[in-house]
Amino acid sequence: MYTPPAFRIEDRTALLATVRAARLATVVTATADGPFATPLPLFLDEAEGEHGVLYGHFARANPQWRTPPLGDGLALFMGADAYVTPAWYATKRETGKVVPTWNYVTVQARGPVEFFEDPERLLEVVTRLTDLHEAPRALPWAVGDAPAEFIASQLRGIVGLRMPITHLEGKRKMSQNRNEADRLGVAQGLSESERSSDRDVADQISV
Repeated sequence: MYTPPAFRIEDRTALLATVRAARLATVVTATADGPFATPLPLFLDEAEGEHGVLYGHFARANPQWRTPPLGDGLALFMGADAYVTPAWYATKRETGKVVPTWNYVTVQARGPVEFFEDPERLLEVVTRLTDLHEAPRALPWAVGDAPAEFIASQLRGIVGLRMPITHLEGKRKMSQNRNEADRLGVAQGLSESERSSDRDVADQISV
């Protein structure tokens, strides 16, 4: 990933926080048949390996897991993002030498991919993913709430993914390359947006 030094996320804690906060990742593998990419909810087990291990599952009908990968897999995680109009820059009024851009946070995790079909391992992955996303609810649904034979049939329709992270890099582009007046204009403009994601980006701009 092209990352100018000003935008590089160096802090491991910040990198992992973006991974944990992303509700959906994109898992990419290169193959002899070309690249495959699938949106997947993943969870990070930080207790495994140097940088942690990512877990998720594919639909059994998805050809990605059946096609041998060439080298490592890549998991893409997106944080907050927003379009930035030149109209918000103080520099526009001063020189007019401005262009549109995009502010965003992204993290890329790379590592070898393993696909597995063991029902016990699949049940653990499904349970941990479910518990993670049900936790905020007042009355969380649990895998055990469904009949055991039904869950067993559902597990036969999926294949597990395990990806130990060997390389982790992140990019945080939040107008750091603009002067203070321009950053202030962007933050104010985004804070007035009707989009909650724009307002999230506004909160991350240092002014």
